[in-house]
Formats: sequence, C-alpha cells, structure tokens
Amino acid sequence: MERVKVLYQVQGVDTKSYKGGVLKSILQIWKEEGYRGLFRGNGINCLRIFPYSSVQYATYQEIKPYLLEPGQQELSTGAKFFAGNIAGLASVTATYPLDLVKTRLSIQTASLGNLKSKLHGRTKRPPGMYQSIKHIYLNEGGVRSLYRGFVPTSIGVAPYVALNFTIYEGLKELLPGSYQVHHPVVKLTLGALSGGIAQTITYPFDLLRRRFQVLTLGTGEMGFQYNSTGHALKTIVAQEGYKGLYKGWVANMWKIMPSMAVQWATYDLIKEFITGL
Repeated sequence: MERVKVLYQVQGVDTKSYKGGVLKSILQIWKEEGYRGLFRGNGINCLRIFPYSSVQYATYQEIKPYLLEPGQQELSTGAKFFAGNIAGLASVTATYPLDLVKTRLSIQTASLGNLKSKLHGRTKRPPGMYQSIKHIYLNEGGVRSLYRGFVPTSIGVAPYVALNFTIYEGLKELLPGSYQVHHPVVKLTLGALSGGIAQTITYPFDLLRRRFQVLTLGTGEMGFQYNSTGHALKTIVAQEGYKGLYKGWVANMWKIMPSMAVQWATYDLIKEFITGL
C-alpha cells in the first residue's frame, strides 16, 4: 500500500503508468517486478520507523508535564496540539534522510512514464540503501541534499502528528473510563479514526514531500520543477487540478488507518502494562 501510494504521488501530469485503483496497481507491480517489488524500500522503512516512533511518542510524553496548568489532570486541546507539533518536528528531524532514501528506492524500478530512459538504464541492478545515501551525499549537495523536501515535510508532518494525538486523546476523553482501559477494539477504532482524519487534512503536504524528494533524481528526470512549497502547490493545482493534491490518498487510507489503529492500541496497552508494574 505504501509503495502504491508513493508511485501515485510522483506520477507526472501526463503519466498514467499506474491506474485503475489500488488493487490493480498492486497486481501490475507483482507482474512487472515480482513479489519483492511490492516491498521495495520497506527494509529502510523498517529501520526508520523504530527511531521515528520512539522519538515522536517519547517527545510528546516528556513535553506534556511542562504544559499542564496547576491543578490540571489533562492538557487543553491547544496544549495537545502544540506538544504534537514539537513531537512531529523532532521525529522528522531525527529520521528524514532515511525517509528520503526510502522514497528513492520505492520508485527506481517502477514503470513510471516520467522516469525517463536515462534513469531506467540503471534499474537492472538498482542501488541499495548505503549506495543511495552515498550517491545523494556526493552528487546532490552533501548533508543538505539529504534533507531535500524537509520544509514541506515539516509543514505536513508536524500538524499531522499534532492532529493525530489531539483527536485520539480527545476521542478517548469522550468515552467512559472502563472503555478507555479494558477494550482494545475501541483503541483500535479510535486510532484508525484519528490517523485517517489527520492524514486527510494534511495529505497535500505528504504529496509535496515525495515530489521534493525526487526532484533531483536522475538530474531532474522526473520532470518536476518547483522552487518553493508555495510554488509547488500552485503548479500542481494549475497543471493537475485540486485532485492532484490527493493523488494516492485511497492507497494511503488503506495503509494509514490499520497502521495507526495497531500503533495506538499497542502503545496504550504497553504503557498501561508498564505503569501497572
């Protein structure tokens, strides 16, 4: 699901290499690249998710006590949103180079029409994680190149994480206490809802993140020419319409809702277990 989402996000204006829906695109990848193609870039994504999630949740929990007013048991909605923004920025900063490389690995063997022949000539044996990091560092501008797209990513991820935390904890507070503690299915449902709503609101910036991450791939082979976040938004709307800002949204919902459901339920259950020791 994650790979299909990325491929939809980076398809150019005149490119319809992957179409017909999520399942059809999955079958297309299977036929063209085998089952391994469905998991292209997943290895580095697994490496990234450990520090990404730990930094995010730990930062949020560490900030919370400092934002509580005297006599308060729970943060206000504004305080939750602020803490979530800081947690999102911290997690992105800590792991962004891995996210950039994951995006590159996800598309290098794809049959994208805007991934021109010059780049396709190198995909019979595509570079791995370490080779990709080395190539980006040496040929695209050093450390700065490893953070290409960081600004639109931060603009999207910080409010996404903030909304995710705020919505989840807000929904939990609406429930009777017994449901909050003893019903994992409720936690799964609330996690799916909070992740889906938050991602939908901030999705255009997730698309921008992927576009900026492949901007210099193959010396500009992808064909995107953006000089700022604002310029990218205007260009996408002008060339692809407002729907262009939500390319890959369906695949993302298939991925993000079960992902966040499991993540929130697991986090809460483990937290309850540890605090109960």
